[in-house]
Amino acid sequence: MNQLQRICVFCGSSPGNNPQINQQAQHLGKVLAQQDIALVYGAAKIGVMGDVAKGSLNHGGNVIGVIPDFLKLKEVVHLGLTQLITTENMHQRKLKMHELSDGFITLPGGFGTFEELFEIITWAQLGLHQKPIGLLNVDGFYDDLLEMLQVMVDKGFLKQENFDLLLVNDEVEALLEQMKTYQAPVIEKWLKANRT
Repeated sequence: MNQLQRICVFCGSSPGNNPQINQQAQHLGKVLAQQDIALVYGAAKIGVMGDVAKGSLNHGGNVIGVIPDFLKLKEVVHLGLTQLITTENMHQRKLKMHELSDGFITLPGGFGTFEELFEIITWAQLGLHQKPIGLLNVDGFYDDLLEMLQVMVDKGFLKQENFDLLLVNDEVEALLEQMKTYQAPVIEKWLKANRT
């Protein structure tokens, strides 16, 4: 059983146009707080990011925001967090989020969310970490992406065991259970962290 003391959540700084996504983001924050799991996220008070932070903070959760200095105004930084960490750039932000977290969950978002998800799962594929990576597929948001990943497997560009690194569920509690019982495959570590 994995000890998940801190989970990093990747998600959009935009609210989107599906209220179910915002509700699930707040529910995720609430469940993390109830299970005494700290939230690590991108520190914005707006969009889906703001929703997940609100869900946790409103239920006594521990919320750690990590943001590069140049985004503090653009993403409207949340000033009511348990802890706010400022980095010099985006790469340092992702490294800090990785260092702080025992696992990762991706909610709906745009290019930045996809980039964060694929970088962290690529690091797992390369053996740089063995932390569980969850995809919360709210209202089928990621159905097309999952189909594309299956095409990559079918066409020989993605190994099935690497596709399987991604834990998928549409329910918060069920996804957390998958993450807690996740056993990372044995992957030879052929890159060192300082080469990422």
